[in-house]
Amino acid sequence: MNDALGEPQSVLVLGGTSEIALATVRAFPRGRLRRVVLAARPSNHRDAAVASLTAAGVSGVVAVDFDAIDTAGHGAFVDSVFDSGDVDVVLLAFGVLGDQLAAEADPELAVQVATTNYTGAVSVGLHVARRLRTQGHGTLVVFSSVAGDRARRSNFIYGSTKAGLDAFAQGLGDALHGTGASVLVVRPGFVRTRMTAGMPEAPMTVEASAVATIVVASLRKGRETVYAPGPLRFVMAALKTLPRPVFRRMPR
Repeated sequence: MNDALGEPQSVLVLGGTSEIALATVRAFPRGRLRRVVLAARPSNHRDAAVASLTAAGVSGVVAVDFDAIDTAGHGAFVDSVFDSGDVDVVLLAFGVLGDQLAAEADPELAVQVATTNYTGAVSVGLHVARRLRTQGHGTLVVFSSVAGDRARRSNFIYGSTKAGLDAFAQGLGDALHGTGASVLVVRPGFVRTRMTAGMPEAPMTVEASAVATIVVASLRKGRETVYAPGPLRFVMAALKTLPRPVFRRMPR
């Protein structure tokens, strides 16, 4: 469980190659961490993530195999991690952007995005919540997106999966209320990562490290939802009030 200063000692990263999640791990006080589990499919990126965190002085970093779409195996996987020791923070950070136009032309591609981003997250999220409730403490951090606040023509397939994930995470947080466990929903805007490389940057674009700083601060304050960066909250509130004919004319 969290140490005497309230800092996490154990972290599970679902989507262990996520640059935002890895930046979040680095943002925790390194001397406090004792166990970091990077869950992802085997890859060079996963190997590099383990090496990078270890070189940065993070203790107890290990990689384990995890597939977001293998929902039948999620229960056993989560149990195996929690049976090895309590987990203070779980970062649910996996997801794919997909190709909007290709997915419109081939619905199977859209299904793949939805299965990874939403179905997989619901499955593993419920299993994590079950174990957090049992241990009586810990926070599930769900990386949503401002793309889920109001789906745009240019990315409504991805945006719809984030909208569903966001609603699920909020409800899960309510279900855990009073158990000692909690959910933090993080809504980043445009973040410079491998996933967004080559894309035109949006206003308020930030680095992964900036999101990480916001996540760690929000955990310390016991927040339930947070935008990254914070002013996006006001931008999205305004965009959600625009009439649809006006919203359609907004830059994509």
